[in-house]
Amino acid sequence: MAEITLARTEAEILRCYPVMAELRPHLSRENFLQQVQRQQREGFFLAFLESGGEVKSVAGYRLLENLAWGKFLYVDDLVTAERARSQGFGQQLLDWLVVEARAQGCAQFHLDSGVQRFGAHRFYLAQRMDITCHHFAMKL
Repeated sequence: MAEITLARTEAEILRCYPVMAELRPHLSRENFLQQVQRQQREGFFLAFLESGGEVKSVAGYRLLENLAWGKFLYVDDLVTAERARSQGFGQQLLDWLVVEARAQGCAQFHLDSGVQRFGAHRFYLAQRMDITCHHFAMKL
């Protein structure tokens, strides 16, 4: 059976690295650990779904509040290992995140997805999520 846990220790964070590296290949193992620990000090959570002794899916998220949406859960990262896709692990982790958002009193649930991630978009739309805005960015 799959179990979802928050990664708190160095060992737990590093267990998430191989899966997260599929989404964030620019991060080395060492940089990943340091970045996650820095972000955790600012309210970041790293959740992972484990099944059969292996990490199958990983999500990084934050609880935030702004004038536009009130209190909301924002998903920074959501990825299932390529070899574990289409087995329900991503669905289980997404469902857990929505339950967590409600438990934390959030009014909304948000995530951004790169325009090139067509498979992810099909998944989010199948989950009855709406495309509600365009996200603009500028490299500095």
